[in-house]
Order: sequence, then C-alpha cells, then structure tokens
Amino acid sequence: MTPSDESTTGFSEEERAAMKDRAKELRAESKRGKKNTEPEVLDTIAGMPEADAVLASRFHELVRENAPELMPKLWYGQPAYARDGKVICFFQAASKFKTRYSTIGFSEDASLDDGTLWPTAYGITAFTPAHEKTIAGLIRKAVGQ
Repeated sequence: MTPSDESTTGFSEEERAAMKDRAKELRAESKRGKKNTEPEVLDTIAGMPEADAVLASRFHELVRENAPELMPKLWYGQPAYARDGKVICFFQAASKFKTRYSTIGFSEDASLDDGTLWPTAYGITAFTPAHEKTIAGLIRKAVGQ
C-alpha cells in the first residue's frame, strides 16, 4: 500500500481488516442466534502471538470470574464480553494494530461513569497482582456489582 492509497481511503490496512472481521461476525451472529461463542473466543486467543495470548487469556479469566453473566463474543476480531448483545468490555491485542501495548477497554454500556470524567481504556503490557485487582474491580463495576 502506498501512502496515497491510505490517504484516499482514510483507513489503514489493519483497520480495514478489523471492519471485515466485524462484518463477518455480524453475519455469523445473524445465522447462529444466541449460541455460545466462547469456543471461538478461546480459539482466537490461542491464535494470538504469545505475549498477546497471555494477556487476553488472563483478561478472559478475570471477566469469567467477576462477571460470569457476560457472554464472550468476537468484536472486530477480538475478545469481547456482552450483556444483552451489547459489548461491555473488550481486549485488543497489540498485534492487531501493531501497537506497543494491548488494550483493555469498556464501552459506553459499562457502568463506569464517575462524575464528568472517567477512563474507558487501559494500555497493558503485563498483569501484576495489583493490575488484576484493579481490572477485576472495574469489571464488577462495569456490570453494576
């Protein structure tokens, strides 16, 4: 891809791939309905580069431990966790957009509002016990616990 190609579309190759992933996910969701998609999420995590897979796997465990009511699903080709079809939180691998850190994020449907300013995404390169405690607390707060 030449720079002029990217400037005319406005999207990077990785962004276009993510949009294609999302379109594929929406078609699959309409065909399968409310089928359990956790195996697909686990397969996606297993297929990530090791550094991303370690983080995504631990995030998956934290979500399942702290908000088991959330349904794992793929969202733009990445692990996400939804309630009533709406994504509450997600993991974005560093390798997805060739960034130096992975991202743990929360959507507008997460119950994290705190006044007029609150964080909705966190860059992460490793989990420490303190990080796990913080993220677990955010997951619980996101689902209203």
